[in-house]
Amino acid sequence: FFYFLFNKMVGISLVIPTFREAPNIRPLCTRINEVMKQEGLTYEIVIVDDNSNDGTTDIAEELREKDNIPVRVLVRTTERGLSSAVVHGFKNAKHDVFVVMDADLQHDPKYIPSIAKPIMEQTADFVMGSRNVGGGKVEDWPIHRRIISWGATNMAKPLTSSGDPMSGFFSIHKKTFERAKGLNPMGYKIGLELIVRCNCKKVDEVGIVFRDREHGESKLTMKQNLLYVRQLMGLYWAKYPLVFVALFLFFIVTFYFFIKAIF
Repeated sequence: FFYFLFNKMVGISLVIPTFREAPNIRPLCTRINEVMKQEGLTYEIVIVDDNSNDGTTDIAEELREKDNIPVRVLVRTTERGLSSAVVHGFKNAKHDVFVVMDADLQHDPKYIPSIAKPIMEQTADFVMGSRNVGGGKVEDWPIHRRIISWGATNMAKPLTSSGDPMSGFFSIHKKTFERAKGLNPMGYKIGLELIVRCNCKKVDEVGIVFRDREHGESKLTMKQNLLYVRQLMGLYWAKYPLVFVALFLFFIVTFYFFIKAIF
């Protein structure tokens, strides 16, 4: 009962970071509109584009004017990067419930209501669309991508209870976002950054089927992998500062006695 009541009162801002994703914009926005209308949800689509110059803005304008889909594009010319694009979208969103998803059609819009529901009902701090819980899986991934994902997930396990902290399909409330401390949006794993920096205690997961992209090329590069390692170091420091201090002192003392033993 309360969920359907809140549907009419609480709006959802779908924040979608893009860079050269023009072929995906129309099918994605059309699918989103179908789902949101069927569920009776108030929403907007906020596309944050890193100056692609590929027609993304024109496509969104046509969808808004001809198909009556509430979509707008924020074009950034001085910044680049998925994580900072998401933060920019949050700061310019008009609704209080944020849902983030990729533009490459790997995230099926049919999961949006389930991912947004706990945030709308305020029963969770953060909701993750997960490949690693019941109902979730990955389709058409080569073995090397599965190995990389497994390794990255395990590296982040001490930071969150989420079984899929790598996911880019998630929901968070505006008030939760606003309590972030030391937010450092770099690379692609903004969900993990928000869980730690916003001190999200209750993290829910919704099983999703993660598919390979339909158009365009993956933006994941070795540079992004290195940024992830750098991000992890910052998050471990933020969550476990005493452990880092203890390790630092241990190495200092060890080095002191090592030097003393030599000389």
